[in-house]
Amino acid sequence: MSAKNQTLKPWWRQMLTPGWVIAALLIGVFSYYAFTFLAPWQLGKNEALVERNEHISAAFEHDPEPLVDRLGADGSLEPDAEWSRVVATGHYSGSDVLLRLRPVDGTPAFQVLTPFTLDDGRAIVVHRGWVKAENSTQVPSIAPAPTGEVTITGMLRADEGEHPNPPMHEQGYDMVYSISPGQVGSLAGTEVVSPYIQLLGGEPGVLDPMPLPQLERGNHLSYGLQWILFGIAAPAGLIYFLYSDSRERRRFAAEQEQLRIDATSGPAPDPEPSDPTSPPVRTRQRYGSSRANPWAKAYDKEAER
Repeated sequence: MSAKNQTLKPWWRQMLTPGWVIAALLIGVFSYYAFTFLAPWQLGKNEALVERNEHISAAFEHDPEPLVDRLGADGSLEPDAEWSRVVATGHYSGSDVLLRLRPVDGTPAFQVLTPFTLDDGRAIVVHRGWVKAENSTQVPSIAPAPTGEVTITGMLRADEGEHPNPPMHEQGYDMVYSISPGQVGSLAGTEVVSPYIQLLGGEPGVLDPMPLPQLERGNHLSYGLQWILFGIAAPAGLIYFLYSDSRERRRFAAEQEQLRIDATSGPAPDPEPSDPTSPPVRTRQRYGSSRANPWAKAYDKEAER
């Protein structure tokens, strides 16, 4: 097949090679996951942070609400009720359950969870705060919750769900790996509603209160937009390189065709001798027609020798 015929080959036929096919498949898979998983994952985290920050800000712009007003009839958490400030009256009941392997501000700690029985007879888990672990793993002395009826104020939090690791009993305490009120209630021997209350500082029974999250959005929005950009840039880059490769192939084929034509047409005829009587053709000097050649005198002296 001649080079001319090769130039007539459709550009898309050039993709039907192992290298281009593998590159197209890899880029297609990458773009698919960038649009359907990676970008939505980061954008979803940004949306969740924005919503959380709005709830925390709104919670401190209003007075605390009665807990019963933020719970459903079945004791579940109402939509958009997480991080609301609530007030509840009742008494602490049941034993403490510790949350392990979750440091606070980089400090090894045990977080203390205690059931709290409300005036209407229902119970809810109260996060009383945290205590610093001794020697990183040992449970220190924990102040007991007050007895008798008290009124507490805290942030309403959602159930984290049960951790795959089962609870354990160590150093005289039941310990869990996540805050699941149902699991904590079963260990403490009390049936509780699904959310829990995270105590604020200065409340009855509080230890070291848990710090509130920083009202920052982080970099999740920019990461999500970057994944979208990568998902677009990858196939665009493939198309560009395919076009560049096709253009280079066409240029090479044209050069080969020209060489073939030159080889089959024979040598070029000798130029006719010039007429000695005709005036010399004035050519443009290297340094311009109005500028003398600085090397001319040196050439003349060399010729005289």
